Order: sequence, then C-alpha cells, then structure tokens
Amino acid sequence: MLHFNWINESVISEEDGRIELYAPKETDFFCNNGAIGEEGITPESLCNAPFYYTEVAGDFVMRVKVSHDFKDTYDSASIMVMKDMTNWAKACFELTDFNTHAVVSVVTKEESDDANGPNIDNNTVWLQICRSGRSFAFHYSTDGENYFMMRFFNLPVDEIVKVGLLAQAPLGSGGKRIYENLSIERKTVKNIRMGK
Repeated sequence: MLHFNWINESVISEEDGRIELYAPKETDFFCNNGAIGEEGITPESLCNAPFYYTEVAGDFVMRVKVSHDFKDTYDSASIMVMKDMTNWAKACFELTDFNTHAVVSVVTKEESDDANGPNIDNNTVWLQICRSGRSFAFHYSTDGENYFMMRFFNLPVDEIVKVGLLAQAPLGSGGKRIYENLSIERKTVKNIRMGK
C-alpha cells in the first residue's frame, strides 16, 4: 500500500480506482527566469499547485489515466517527479494557449522550460513516467496500451524521489482533475525511450 502526502494540500476524493483532485484558481508549478513578452501569456513563477505524492526509491514506472473539462488556458491534469522545489519535471494534459488539448512537458532545474507535445483529439489520455537512474522519460497513450515518448531528460536526483499527481489552473478559476487506474511499478525498463 502506497502512502501519499501533500505539497499544497487540496480537496480530494477517492473511489474505485478514481481520484478527483481539485485545482484551486491560479495554481501552477513553474519557475520563470523573469522574461516577459509584449503579447501572449508568460507563465508566472508559482509553486502553489496541489501535488499529491508518494516517495519511491530507485527505478519505477508510473501510469495513470487523466481527464478534465478544459475550461481555461493552461488548465491541466498532470503528473510530476520531484527532487525538491527547484528540481522537478511534470507531464501535463493541458488546454494550451493554441486552444488545443495537448500533452505538454516541463523540466525544471532552477528554471523551467516548456515543451508542447502532440495534440490529443479527446478529453482523456494516459500519462507515464519511467525512471532509470537519473534518467527519466515521459510517455503518453490514447488507449492505455501503446505508449509514445514525449520527453527524455535527466534530473540531479537522489535515490528517493517524490512522484504523483499534480492539479493546476494557472490562469483559470480552478476545477476537478480526474485520475484513474494509477499504478506505480518498481522495475527498470529495458528501453527508457520506448517505456518498456
């Protein structure tokens, strides 16, 4: 049985393998370097989104099916792996500023980057994190069977990391984020890019 803790506690309900997390308004994890633009929306530096996590030692694979109602720009049901508040990475199923539903990844080592992945023609997707040493990969799946890489990266992690569910609404009024069939398997994948 996995034991979960909170960073930025929020409202949660769990029933029959379905977890609902509430993303409060104007919540995110993003470490901006201060850059802004004349147009568009530049993310603020925020580390106030609810993160419901467990600690895992060594290599693992985490999978979960995510969905939400895509009300406001950057609304997301996400998963995250974290060493500390300035070294972490998240995979998001997000309403982008291009008005698409997309899998998006952010890797933070003091400062955050931001990478939009494929658009998804649905309100539901599977997200996966694989760890092999200090290397990680994010994957997505539309059917829960066939996974495709959206990001490969490294983090300066220790043996134990925090991994779990992140609910965000950086610009919006907030809302429920749905996570189903969460699994964390302690194993080393043969091919981290393939995620298996």
